[in-house]
Amino acid sequence: MRRILEAAQKHFNEHGLERASVDAIAADAGVSKMTVYNNFGSKEGLFHAVVRDRTAVVVADVPGAEALDPTEPEKALLVIGTRFLALTRGDDALGALRSVYGVAGAQPEVCREFYKVGPERATSELAAYLRRAHLAGTLKVRNPLQAADLFLSMFLGSGHFRGLLMLERPDPRENNALLREAVRVFMAAYRS
Repeated sequence: MRRILEAAQKHFNEHGLERASVDAIAADAGVSKMTVYNNFGSKEGLFHAVVRDRTAVVVADVPGAEALDPTEPEKALLVIGTRFLALTRGDDALGALRSVYGVAGAQPEVCREFYKVGPERATSELAAYLRRAHLAGTLKVRNPLQAADLFLSMFLGSGHFRGLLMLERPDPRENNALLREAVRVFMAAYRS
């Protein structure tokens, strides 16, 4: 299964869903075409499995915000921002986004699943932290979900687009400057 998913990921990244060949995926994985169909049902089923697998890999190492201290929001936001920036700049996340964007009109269920386990999860976890910080009196956040969305959105600008388009990515200095400015702006808006 792992070999099939890895071969499929490579082919979907290079050719997209429409042009990827199950024959080529099976050959690269060292299995028969029938094995692919028996395990995934169709090329679309294989694509769904690849998106699920990649999304799970991308978010697996991101610990939840529940472990962060609500009395130190600036430190917590630096940690959360660092994790989110590394996540959104990573090859796995960028590849998953490219694949999902490529089938957005034709595969809405794949998009919903990707959104639920990726962006929605990240926003919800940050919103939960912001609620805790609000209750602790260290932040004044009327709408935690909206505030979480605003904070995370600050990392999805030109550097993120360059990564999606496979152009020159931001260097660590640029990422660090963005992180510090995002936290500064957020704290200025929501500090108690």
